[in-house]
Amino acid sequence: MENETEKLFEQLKEKYSSIGQDVNTHLKGLLQAKPITYWDYIQTDALLNLQIQRTVLPDEMVFIMYHQINELLFKMILHEIHQVAFHTHLTTEFFSERLLRISRYFDMLSSSFEIMMNGMEVKQYLKFRDTLTPASGFQSAQYRMIEFASTELINLIDNRFRSTIDRNTPFEHAYDHLYWQAAGKNHKSGDKSTLLKLFEERYIDDFIVFMKTYNTLNLWSKYKSLPENERKELDLRNAMRHYDHTVNVRWVMAHYHAAEKYLESENKTAKATGGSDWKKYMHPQYQKRIFFPDLWTKEEFEFWGINNLEGYQPLEK
Repeated sequence: MENETEKLFEQLKEKYSSIGQDVNTHLKGLLQAKPITYWDYIQTDALLNLQIQRTVLPDEMVFIMYHQINELLFKMILHEIHQVAFHTHLTTEFFSERLLRISRYFDMLSSSFEIMMNGMEVKQYLKFRDTLTPASGFQSAQYRMIEFASTELINLIDNRFRSTIDRNTPFEHAYDHLYWQAAGKNHKSGDKSTLLKLFEERYIDDFIVFMKTYNTLNLWSKYKSLPENERKELDLRNAMRHYDHTVNVRWVMAHYHAAEKYLESENKTAKATGGSDWKKYMHPQYQKRIFFPDLWTKEEFEFWGINNLEGYQPLEK
């Protein structure tokens, strides 16, 4: 036991000496430290006090907490993507494992829409949603960052403008032609809605920096940088396809059906809180958002988003 203690002390001494610190000072500090508790480590008090309603309707609390959980999962996803993006000796095994982690997070997000579809009274939702205008899930900055970090920017550009944009296009110009910009603009005048203006005032500078950072570090670029024989690894290709389909079809359609239930329950022409034509903005059949286009056949591309799972099967040997 003494030998083990001495060994640990020498390791601590070496650790703190390497950063110019006295190990004895740190040990003295440890004597005064409180024992860690679950609630301090997880910050449960802070976490449980982040839900602030704008109305007295009980189901608004469900709505708030559900979206906060989504944002935590988005943060987990960005954490995993960051590991792939900045890995100095990336292997197919590491890449596949992180992609599967990310897909599991999105599987949770997809299945969790049952909470939204069956966990709130429609009449309550239709009342408290008016207090949310012009806020919208559209304004999730983390979700936009997940898109930027997943694929090359050209795959997020509105189909109408892709032929006019290439790698030499300024990021600010490319940003203004992203597919989701159409949901925040007047189709006739091109004027930006309050929803989009507020979103850009808060995040556009962060987005431009993030877009530049992940321009060559996104998942699709990292995949294409692998040796050809590694890109052909079946497990990796299937992990890529599963992630792509989970994010851009399954999760989007789960969101779509939840919105459909509430927005069309009493008014067949209801708009989203941000004022967008939510059906054309959300449905993958229209947008055909695909992170990894070369991994899909022409037929799979054609049926993208139709009947949710149609046209997608894992690759087999």
